[in-house]
Amino acid sequence: MNALLDVIMPVFLVIGGGWIAARTGLLSDAAVDALMRFAQSIAVPVLLFLSISRLDLVAAYDPALFASFYAGAFAGFGLGFLGARLLGRPATDAVAIGFACMFSNSLLLGVPITERAYGSAALAGNFAIISIHSPLLYATGIMAMELARSHGQGLPAHRLARQVLRAIFTQPMVLGICAGFAVNLSGLPLPGFAWDALKMVGGAAIPTALFGLGGVLLRYRPEGDGRAIAMVMALSLLLHPGLTYLLGTRVFGLDTDQLRSAVLTGAMAPGVNAYLFAHMYGVAKRVAASSVLLATAGSIGTIWLWLTILP
Repeated sequence: MNALLDVIMPVFLVIGGGWIAARTGLLSDAAVDALMRFAQSIAVPVLLFLSISRLDLVAAYDPALFASFYAGAFAGFGLGFLGARLLGRPATDAVAIGFACMFSNSLLLGVPITERAYGSAALAGNFAIISIHSPLLYATGIMAMELARSHGQGLPAHRLARQVLRAIFTQPMVLGICAGFAVNLSGLPLPGFAWDALKMVGGAAIPTALFGLGGVLLRYRPEGDGRAIAMVMALSLLLHPGLTYLLGTRVFGLDTDQLRSAVLTGAMAPGVNAYLFAHMYGVAKRVAASSVLLATAGSIGTIWLWLTILP
């Protein structure tokens, strides 16, 4: 119960505050959009830059950590795609639904929950996972969607590669990650006043994004195929962290910090990017939106479950 009150509830109260502010009209839709634009295009990329630029890459980049987490993510994608097809959804819908199953809210929920539970020193594994999260999963989703849209004929390889790269490297968060790698690997020194300014902006990232997320969630209505939504929730909140826990403890022998980072990141609800991906292609938008809303609410209980299981 202490984990629920001390770790989880503060994060969801901030989200709830954003929801109430938007619901009462204190924040207009335009203000919510501006808040999220600042968070996602400026503050979060700066936070990622700061984190990656100072990350011990040798220690954090452990293949066992990536294998434990991403095996769960790709299992969610595959089972979500197959499940959607069995429910009678077309292939393009099935790709979007599978994407929602694998794209956990690794940054906006995973980082603050892990930090509140175990402290900022336990976040190295989180940021290692996040550093390849969007590029890897977006590349997977885009390639699968283009294959589904072309009915198996496929785009020419160079066109598909160009489309994937454009979609990935126009994301501000990916640019922040790349800049962080550039500074980390080059050892480029930055003056103290520059670090201090970046810390001020990066410090606003998580609370601003959480508050804005509450305003965005107000727009989503729980509608669509209830069976598909339930499947997304089960795969993202239970299967992904469960498989990650099993692999991390029984197969790859992750240390305590790695296991906590991998399982908690996998236990997060689908992020807003799951809806944005569906919206980009105009498929399964109601299922994606409803899954983000309901899984975020449902994750209050499942996160508490995983916190009690983890060492």
